[in-house]
Amino acid sequence: MPKVKKTDKKIKEEKVSKEKPKKKKVKKVEKEVERKVKKKVEKKEKVPAKESKGKEIEKEAKIKPSRYIESIGRRKTSVARVRIWTRGDKEILINGKPCEKYFSTIGLQRTAKSSLEKMNCLDKFRVQILVKGGGIYSQAEAVRHGIARALVEFNLDFKKRLRKAGFLTRDPRMRERKKFGLKRARRAPQWRKR
Repeated sequence: MPKVKKTDKKIKEEKVSKEKPKKKKVKKVEKEVERKVKKKVEKKEKVPAKESKGKEIEKEAKIKPSRYIESIGRRKTSVARVRIWTRGDKEILINGKPCEKYFSTIGLQRTAKSSLEKMNCLDKFRVQILVKGGGIYSQAEAVRHGIARALVEFNLDFKKRLRKAGFLTRDPRMRERKKFGLKRARRAPQWRKR
């Protein structure tokens, strides 16, 4: 039997008929996924009737003391991870040491605490800081930057005053890389005429 050539219309119709069932299957799968997601959300929203109000209050009280505001401050290669609590002893700990012991000079202590002093919040927060990298001066400025960011997270009204003081700006100045053929970034070897 000779093969009958299919016209373009018949070929298109066959393609369309083949594609349609796939779309239906995809839609069915999507609907099933949506149903499963809705069920999971409903399960999470449901509160068991057995628990009394007293137990719920106890759970909330247990959760609150562990809550803190965390932010990161940077300067040169120093990175300070700052955590602020509203509860607990009102002190500033840097790498497990009090601020006065970690930063020996008064100038560095003032730099580190300056964002708290600006907002009159020195005795309102417990501050815990982990600082790595850089020198002691850049670490103090990284601490100041991190505390300022945490205060803004705590209260957005602080942002305007801290921005004006320049505590929220990340200082972009970094050490320039050494170039080959030179002793440092730009210092060239001493030139001799003869």
